[in-house]
Amino acid sequence: MGKLYLQIPEWSWNLPEENQPTYVHHWVQPLQNSKSTPDLILYGAPISRSSISVSGASLYPTEFRRSWKSFATYNLDENVDLVQYTVADAGDVTMHTTDILLSHQRIQESTAYLVENYPNATTCMIGGDHSTTACAVRGIKEAYSNETIGILQLDTHLDVRDPKELGPANGTPIRQLIDGNIVKGEHVINIGLHGYFNAKPLIDYANKHKIQMVTLKQARNQGLIRTIQKSLNQLSSKVDRIYVTVDMDVLDISVAPGVPASTPGGMTTIELFECLLEIGRHPVVNHIDFVCLDPSKDSIVAETVKTGVYAWLQFVTGRILQT
Repeated sequence: MGKLYLQIPEWSWNLPEENQPTYVHHWVQPLQNSKSTPDLILYGAPISRSSISVSGASLYPTEFRRSWKSFATYNLDENVDLVQYTVADAGDVTMHTTDILLSHQRIQESTAYLVENYPNATTCMIGGDHSTTACAVRGIKEAYSNETIGILQLDTHLDVRDPKELGPANGTPIRQLIDGNIVKGEHVINIGLHGYFNAKPLIDYANKHKIQMVTLKQARNQGLIRTIQKSLNQLSSKVDRIYVTVDMDVLDISVAPGVPASTPGGMTTIELFECLLEIGRHPVVNHIDFVCLDPSKDSIVAETVKTGVYAWLQFVTGRILQT
């Protein structure tokens, strides 16, 4: 049984005078104020002590919310107003100051609590570094032990480094889940791999465990949207629920300065936005996270933080369009 380790986010929700939500910070409401079962529950996992590289990703959940004031609820491109979709913010998982394992356990238990108590809601975790993904997936497995979980990963890296060498760091979540028999390697599809950023032993591990690797070059050649559709359809035929993890280092370094492990040759923002719109449309996607975004590395205009919020809103728009 999951346990809740969540605290109210440091943010105020103030409706405009006409009492009609028009901006994201008007629309999203605290979970404790929700009068009905929300369509989507947000929660933050503000930890980056477990990051291999120096990272302030723990700051992202707060900056994510702060940027809401820059976004209206109306999506001009799709002619959709998001207010018809109910989003509740559960707050941030309370992190221990120094104990990484305890913090990870709290993420796991909080995720289990949310998926147990709100089984019909999509959950969306805002990280934090990528170590949080393993915690969240374990929490879902704790709540639904008889169900099979598949992972669609948008990432430049495989994240299958050995936790015996690094501890439960942000380069290890997929390996943690495979070695821990939480997820089968054949039920993991990684889209966005490219270039010179995955050492050969990591490729060997992925091949051994049948992780499906789709390079960004391959995805572009066959069409990114077609690749997303094919991957989700393939997973949905084999698993009971799909967890999508979006490592923001999948973006090209030129458009994502606020990412600790950003690289040249990654996705454009438009490519990521279109991918998230398509992912949101798929009914078997039950859970999603956005991780590894460090606001302290952004410029004064916060372009990476705003890109992260835009990507999340695209996912929400997709949820509405699937109906």
